[in-house]
Amino acid sequence: MDITTKLIHGDILNRDSYNSLRFPIYDSVAFEFGSANEMENAFLGRSPSYFYSRISNPTVSELERIITVATDAYGAIALSSGMAAIANTLMSIGGKSANFITSSYLFGNTYSLFDKTFRRFGLVPKYVDLFDIEKVQESIDENTIAIFFEVITNPQLVVFDVEGIVNVAKRNNLITIADTTIPTFYLFSSKKWNVDIEVISTTKAISGGATSVGGVIIDYGTYDWSKNKFLREDYEKYGKGAFLMKLKKEVYRNIGACMSPHNAYLNILGLETLPLRVKTSSTNALAISKELSNHKKIKSVNYPGLETSKFYRNAQKFLNGYYGSIFTIELESKELAFKFINNLKLCRRATNIYDNKTLVIHPSSTIFCEYSSDKKLELGVTEGMVRFSVGIEKPEDIYEDIIKALEVL
Repeated sequence: MDITTKLIHGDILNRDSYNSLRFPIYDSVAFEFGSANEMENAFLGRSPSYFYSRISNPTVSELERIITVATDAYGAIALSSGMAAIANTLMSIGGKSANFITSSYLFGNTYSLFDKTFRRFGLVPKYVDLFDIEKVQESIDENTIAIFFEVITNPQLVVFDVEGIVNVAKRNNLITIADTTIPTFYLFSSKKWNVDIEVISTTKAISGGATSVGGVIIDYGTYDWSKNKFLREDYEKYGKGAFLMKLKKEVYRNIGACMSPHNAYLNILGLETLPLRVKTSSTNALAISKELSNHKKIKSVNYPGLETSKFYRNAQKFLNGYYGSIFTIELESKELAFKFINNLKLCRRATNIYDNKTLVIHPSSTIFCEYSSDKKLELGVTEGMVRFSVGIEKPEDIYEDIIKALEVL
């Protein structure tokens, strides 16, 4: 079946006890057992019973099941946020003295997690130009465990050569981790391009238009976990399932970054309309960015679907004919950017992407506000950058709102 059908039906095997077409919300913390023996078996993993929702919950499991089926993955784990998905992944495969390769083109909070939080615990990021495969190769040492990248970076909108990154990772027995929050697994197939682990913030497109915070880790079952020293013992016990079991039996369980049953339910509903909303937002973003490209008051427009984008060829190769909801415009200064944003009427001033409403933000003063001017430039964020996350409104209405706000500059 096509992914669109799978997102609605899953594999059609898991039915509710009362044949409800909507899988129910099991909004419960604990689950009762008939005997102490049954309870022991559940805690030891001898039976698949649910016993505590921080560990597993039927509604959350249903979301994980649908995503696993839709992406043709080995397994998936849903978490409390996209940041939790990233943190839990790297904490499961790495530890003190380990390092991983990534780009400096990252979402602001992801960069902070890597550069501040992880460093403090001895898990070190190496920032490398991922377009320069020779430099990537040179940066690999005996303690390198993985290569992490955003398929479309936020807000720089860089689209990397995924095939080149995966190839160098495979040659060196490294794990590839792709953050697909902007394209989602609907526009980018991790399985097709041999990515090992996919992380995504379900808060965005999956939740149904920013209804709830969540994240997911998807394991495609392609990595030999015996090659990772932090999972060698788990591999001896669980083989192909080493990574997911490391999460379930230790890292995910101990950190407590579980998704709530209610949020899982909203995510399940959101999956059903994901293709419709992603297509509409992407089509709107392309149309509006094209119209703005020659506006005299805008220095430049950045969108990977534009032929003028440096990453257009990669976007065509790796994405599914659509290029996501985000585009940015470059104005002359922070002052003009603020004046422009303040004059918008329809576009909402808010942080997030893939809301059904069009959102606008000034990344430099918000998402990247903790960094110096020089660091912001290193991260690809300028004072004149304005980021739009285009919604599913009529594109002419969004465009008119932008044009009117530009007139006052």
